[in-house]
Amino acid sequence: MSDVPSRTAAEALVDQLLIQGVSHAFCVPGESYLPVLDALRDSGIVMTVCRQEGGMAMMAEAVGKATGRPGVCFVTRGPGAANAAAGVHVAYQDSTPMILFVGQVKRAFKGRDSWQELDYKQVFGGIAKWATEIDDPNRMSEIVARAFHVAMSGRPGPVVIALPQDMLSAVSHGADAPCVTAPETAPGAKDLAGLQALLAAAKRPIMIVGGSRWDEAARAAMHRFAERFDLPVATSHRRAALFDPDHAGYAGELGLSPNPRLIARIKASDLLLVIGGRLGDVPSQGYSLIDIPTPQITMAHVFPDAEELGRVYQPALAIHASPQGFAAALGALVPATPVPWRGETAQAHADYLEWSEIPTPQPGAVNLGEVIVWLRENLPADAILCNGAGNYAAWINRYYRVRGLGAHIAPTSGSMGYGFPAAVAMQRLYPERPVVALAGDGDFLMTGQEFAVAVQYALPIVVIVADNGIYGTIRMHQERDFPGRVSATDLVNPDFAAYARAFGGFGVTVEKTADFDAAFRAAQASGLPSIVHVKIDPDAIMPGTTLHAIRDRALAGATG
Repeated sequence: MSDVPSRTAAEALVDQLLIQGVSHAFCVPGESYLPVLDALRDSGIVMTVCRQEGGMAMMAEAVGKATGRPGVCFVTRGPGAANAAAGVHVAYQDSTPMILFVGQVKRAFKGRDSWQELDYKQVFGGIAKWATEIDDPNRMSEIVARAFHVAMSGRPGPVVIALPQDMLSAVSHGADAPCVTAPETAPGAKDLAGLQALLAAAKRPIMIVGGSRWDEAARAAMHRFAERFDLPVATSHRRAALFDPDHAGYAGELGLSPNPRLIARIKASDLLLVIGGRLGDVPSQGYSLIDIPTPQITMAHVFPDAEELGRVYQPALAIHASPQGFAAALGALVPATPVPWRGETAQAHADYLEWSEIPTPQPGAVNLGEVIVWLRENLPADAILCNGAGNYAAWINRYYRVRGLGAHIAPTSGSMGYGFPAAVAMQRLYPERPVVALAGDGDFLMTGQEFAVAVQYALPIVVIVADNGIYGTIRMHQERDFPGRVSATDLVNPDFAAYARAFGGFGVTVEKTADFDAAFRAAQASGLPSIVHVKIDPDAIMPGTTLHAIRDRALAGATG
């Protein structure tokens, strides 16, 4: 043990973060982990100090989503940890590697319901892959390394580690652990032979790519595989970055309000290749697209976690492999010549283009579809678009085209308030790239205080706030289920442009579609964190329908 450095447990923790390649971390400071804050001070790790733990945790989750390595964040005990649970939930549902460090009461105080005490294993046990507490300072290196392994391996997800206050100041004699690399499982010869046989027998196959653990090499390999077999390819909900929208085989995103022709194509297919994703609630259209437990369509499911394979769907072929390992092995597969579905693939892409090219007319002076098309045509290829949840995102799903891996950061879990914190994280991580956040009015104000963080660090993010004065998604469901009986969905909003200026940023208001170009360019030219306040008619609830139409259909159904 003589070669083990003399250091506190807090110093050992920071040393392990450096070994694991952590360059950025996020925090809301607290007295329960002051020794860690002190150790971080001269570490070289770039710290972002946030205003509320929920937004902070979403920032860390966004880093994990963009990089494939765990995003790291620190909060204090009790209320700090409770606030951070929103971001932990996103990481769990989105299969994102993330580590949340939580200050804890002193070891001698535990079990007395002392000030801000929580049992973190119980609190986070259902929304984290692993929740633990470090009582022994000598095990700091071991447990932090294990946390990185758990967060990245199999189906990635969040880890929560509680840090008793007195333990952090104790001397740690544990040796450093090596940098962790997640194992990349690959398909065996039997798996590949089974997939080759399914493809040989198919007449109308379609592939759906989704999930996490992708890299550029895997994405490129999937493109080559799709080209070689001339396969139509759909991306899962908010995973559009996994496949080039300009590719001749791209069939669109299988998410909220998808192209009806894509749904029909999947239902008419005879082979469904699900690669990397779980085919959960949203892409399965409320579990209505594929029969459970036995799919009515022959299904091959490729996933990096054996526990997921067969858990909801019983596929004809289950392959335990990560996207990277699976994609690397696909070169061994050879198509029949010619493939019988060649014309179907071209038609699938034509259907996508017809669905996504031209915005539908909308009530009111601002057409959000035209705004999204403007972004599609004017943002550079390396721009990063972030958004949270709300009906405004349906226009993104339909009209925006994600040009590269990591160019769209959004929650598959449908968590409101996500988009702006994610944009802060992306601008901290990639200061040279344009970052745009799109948020609804209710969505933005759930984490809007983080605009102060953007100002503090001089982050030139442009936030487009689509303001319709309602909780739009809930109103849509309300009008469908209780037509004309509006309750708890109206909002009174601030002047968001003035809000930006009050924080020290740039703000501008848009009340006509034609004014958006100049407003957005002025925001970019300011070099400041900016809000473009876009006023939307509340009746413009979805690209393909209106609130009035939803209400009228519901009333007609009730009286018919």
